[in-house]
Amino acid sequence: MIIGLTGGIGTGKSTVAKVFALLGASIFNSDENAKQQYFIPNIKKQVIDLLGEQCYLDNSTINRKYISQKIFSDTSLLKKLNEIIHPAVVSDFKKFAELHSNGLVIKESALLFETGLYRGLDKVILVVSPLDLRINRVMQRDGLSEMEVKNKIKSQLSDDEKRKLADYIISNNEQDSIIEQCLEIYSKLVNV
Repeated sequence: MIIGLTGGIGTGKSTVAKVFALLGASIFNSDENAKQQYFIPNIKKQVIDLLGEQCYLDNSTINRKYISQKIFSDTSLLKKLNEIIHPAVVSDFKKFAELHSNGLVIKESALLFETGLYRGLDKVILVVSPLDLRINRVMQRDGLSEMEVKNKIKSQLSDDEKRKLADYIISNNEQDSIIEQCLEIYSKLVNV
């Protein structure tokens, strides 16, 4: 069974993924895989052609802040960048899913709904979190300003839109237990 795990920036997807991994699920982190794609020669050339040499700090580090400023203020650039990176991520995920086909596979991706990748999955789990918590988490984690974080959030579908497409919702509000929510969902998924 292949499950999608998604949520807006700063909702805590990675934390939820770690809980599912402890329960025995195989986790494919699409966002981490996408970062690796930037260094594949033909993809690197396309990224430079689209956004400029400033996208790379060196041969092993992308300039996340520069890329974010470019793509989150111009949705057409974001769409074009996704068209470069996402086909390679999809290909890598297919290989991963085949290798782990005898268990629960979770595809973690911030842009599961935005890219339409949710359509090929058996179920989707959405992680939601209050806006102020999300903003604070991302500001602390990435060293971004409040406005930069808000621009990233605006570039993603709203939680209301995502809720309509999700099969399960985990609330990461620092009050409800994430572990209990994950256990309940995991139990339903493995007993289908």
